[in-house]
Amino acid sequence: MRTDTIDPGRMTARMELEMPVDTPDGQGGISRIFDSAGALWTLIEPRVALTGERGNEAFGDVEHDVWIRHRADVSAGMRFRKGARLFVILSAFDPDETRRYLVCRCRETLT
Repeated sequence: MRTDTIDPGRMTARMELEMPVDTPDGQGGISRIFDSAGALWTLIEPRVALTGERGNEAFGDVEHDVWIRHRADVSAGMRFRKGARLFVILSAFDPDETRRYLVCRCRETLT
């Protein structure tokens, strides 16, 4: 994938990167919360809309590619927050292996 045509000025969406923190719930399970890992300028590119049913309820999900400046600490299971919108990171990869950018494939659940 060519990244020499990516204009860093297109990274205009300010998002909060959040990492999961699991704590014991006292009954053998865990309680998961998300802590901030910092605010980032991002480029959000919608990729595909998914629809279906969960139980008796219809749902809609949208998959996005979220471009950020390269960081080594981003992995699946983390998420981005943009206001009330949540983007769960499914995968993260360096598109041209130059450590300039990171593309995070994310899923946003619409309610």
